[in-house]
Amino acid sequence: MAITLDQTIAQKQRNWLAGILGGQTFWVLIAVILACVFLSFATDSFATAKNLYNITRNVTFVAIIALGMTLVIITGGIDLSVGSVLCLCSMVLAVVMHAGYSIEIGIAASIGTALVIGAFNGVLIAYLNFPPFVVTLGMLSIARSLAMVASNNTVVFQFGPDHEALLSLGGGAWFLGIANPVLYMIVLALLTGFVLRWTRFGRYVFAIGGNEHAATLTGVPVRRIKIAVYMISALSAGIAGIVQTGWLGAVTTNIGAGMELQVIAAAVIGGANLAGGVGTAFGALVGAALIEVIRNSLGLLGINAFWQGTFIGGAIVLAVLFDRIRNFRQSE
Repeated sequence: MAITLDQTIAQKQRNWLAGILGGQTFWVLIAVILACVFLSFATDSFATAKNLYNITRNVTFVAIIALGMTLVIITGGIDLSVGSVLCLCSMVLAVVMHAGYSIEIGIAASIGTALVIGAFNGVLIAYLNFPPFVVTLGMLSIARSLAMVASNNTVVFQFGPDHEALLSLGGGAWFLGIANPVLYMIVLALLTGFVLRWTRFGRYVFAIGGNEHAATLTGVPVRRIKIAVYMISALSAGIAGIVQTGWLGAVTTNIGAGMELQVIAAAVIGGANLAGGVGTAFGALVGAALIEVIRNSLGLLGINAFWQGTFIGGAIVLAVLFDRIRNFRQSE
């Protein structure tokens, strides 16, 4: 029986709607919205302009790194070094500017450091077949140690002649009163989403995560793509470090400690599959938003902040459980 054009369009619309409703990201977004509505009624301070401003600004640092982490996870890898890379890049920026160099040179040195670390991780993983967990766990320690060496384990809070420019870069609001970090996050999310959805590089990333052996046989430059995604992951940590330095106005060697767990949690909660092959830029943002709403709500509801890890860990387990149930149903 012939299928009419209207039937074809209706079928595509049903498939599109089913894809959204069946996606983990959609339900996490619903959870974020419901949490915000509940907190707006349960507390007097959640829905205030100041608190919402702080939430949107705080979520950006985890979200920016989660964008890079999502690419790594899609390929089936992991990057445990991002928190320490953020620390090292922040310290390099601070030390270079404290020495009297311009903000442009400081940013270039910070970004260069991130790219070198990412390339180093990528080469060991792609060409020497080191496990990503081992390589990035080692870099977690190395990068933070180098940050201590660079600053002699001291706090840097003077950034030379461009001190105010750096503070404005990270702590200003240049467009419609929106915090600069939020603008950077939006731009980077759109860029990441475009790359994953519309470019050959994005297709290669998903191909490697789906089946690396098959990707190799079809001519995908697997090794080069792996190096690229680890460089992007480190670069996202470096960018977050630059922005956070300008926001805080000081750098210590404790900055970014434990951040890798929040970043991985954001990516996984947002729909990225640790087995590879699945993940979106929007999911990374939604996952980061849920984590920040949880963190913010604990204080407002008078709950001990030590419970934060329990709630975030529980969200990760539920996200993985949701993915397993979905895969089980599809296999049937």
